[in-house]
Amino acid sequence: MTSTMTGRPEEYRRNVGMMMIGPDRRVFVGCRANQPDSWQMPQGGIDKGETPVEAACRELHEEVGTTRALLLRESAGWISYEVPEDRRPAYWKGRWRGQAQKWFALAFTGTDADIDIHAHDQEFVAWRWIAPGELASLIVPFKRAVYDAVFEEFADLIS
Repeated sequence: MTSTMTGRPEEYRRNVGMMMIGPDRRVFVGCRANQPDSWQMPQGGIDKGETPVEAACRELHEEVGTTRALLLRESAGWISYEVPEDRRPAYWKGRWRGQAQKWFALAFTGTDADIDIHAHDQEFVAWRWIAPGELASLIVPFKRAVYDAVFEEFADLIS
């Protein structure tokens, strides 16, 4: 699995990411509230005592406002990325170099009306379904290798 981790594991925030796949094999993305024009799939930290799959379920509900999804697959390993050094103070007060993520492919079983990005602390200001190939041009450059690895691992689910 592709990894960009260069530091020690304790320097990376444990995190989960969710590729929520709609019936037409497009994926859910949200525009981040704190970074205009920055789109991404839902992701979030793993709380103490929480397993990655528990964190994925919680984060899906918090960020997307739905639990209408079935788990299809978990990534074989952890996929990591580093935040550029000049941006680290803005991310987690500089505590981590980046994130090590477990990714989950989910089949969305609801309708668009089941999605409520305003249900909790708002992570996204807008959302949409996109073809996987469209996402590379919408995300921040330092996350592109992660998304490439996720799309490669779950390719059979979105092609």
